[in-house]
Amino acid sequence: MCPMSYLEKIKKEGRSANPFFCLTGIDIVNAEPGIAMLSMPVRPAMHNGVGWLQGGMLVAIADEAMALALYPLLEKNEGIATIAESTSFIKGIRHGIIHAEARVIKKGRRVAFMEADVWADGEKKTLLSRTSASFAITAEK
Repeated sequence: MCPMSYLEKIKKEGRSANPFFCLTGIDIVNAEPGIAMLSMPVRPAMHNGVGWLQGGMLVAIADEAMALALYPLLEKNEGIATIAESTSFIKGIRHGIIHAEARVIKKGRRVAFMEADVWADGEKKTLLSRTSASFAITAEK
């Protein structure tokens, strides 16, 4: 019997399929072919030395959302690896819930191009960061 794919594990187990999701409290809001949305509570343990959410957390949730948007578009023998990523930090946050929404811009045979926005919870969406990335599409054995 073949081991479960990551996408199958996510569908079956949710957050517990990914140790990083468990560590950070990331929840999967939506994951379907080409788009995904995640949410995460901002906790004091995630702050930098001056009390803001450490910027790497914005990058991490964006990267995870982009991967989940891309996974459903892969063939059974394909995997992915982030090969380039650029994030613009627009606004800081100290507390609350953040959301990452990712979309596939173009999936080729060997490379996929992605984007993700991270915003703060609230009446009005406050954009915190925007990430663009390239993912290599790999052959898994």
